[in-house]
Amino acid sequence: MRISLGGVLLLALAAAAVAFAAAPWFAFRSLRDAARSGDVEALSELVDYPAVRADLAAQLSGQPLPSTPAPSLWTNPIGAIKDAFTPKPPEPPRVERYISPAGLTALADGVTPGANLPPADKEPFPMVAFWGPSRCRITVADPAVPDRKTGFTFTRRGVFDWKLARIELPGGKAKAASGDEGTKP
Repeated sequence: MRISLGGVLLLALAAAAVAFAAAPWFAFRSLRDAARSGDVEALSELVDYPAVRADLAAQLSGQPLPSTPAPSLWTNPIGAIKDAFTPKPPEPPRVERYISPAGLTALADGVTPGANLPPADKEPFPMVAFWGPSRCRITVADPAVPDRKTGFTFTRRGVFDWKLARIELPGGKAKAASGDEGTKP
């Protein structure tokens, strides 16, 4: 049996394409395993903490965080004076309980941090909700309430290197999970 060079190249190209397409799913599995074992170094390689913190703070507060910095007194004196007299938005909520290893473990299992984790035989299977060449969204359903899904958005940083950039908390439950219920005027 003779193997041609073209066949070997075609097989290598197909294997590389499959590895490229499956890389975000393996990044999610690595994230979940690192969170379960408390491997902070591995998590720091898999999570873009500033982006995830900012996004979670916006979700928990219910209002988007400002995307532009405050005006400088040297470049925009009138804007800086105006900014000094405008009321400041409330302090963003603390998101550390969501991005700690225990919080990431809970979210990767589809439950709110602090809730009971599902047993190993009922572990939810991550589903790819969106896949693009530079962005992938993976969802995990809550084992108790299958319609309640947590989304993890990964962005590509290299050919096979994907990093968590956003965690989408289940719809409508972000305020309840942050303990901000009953604060409406």
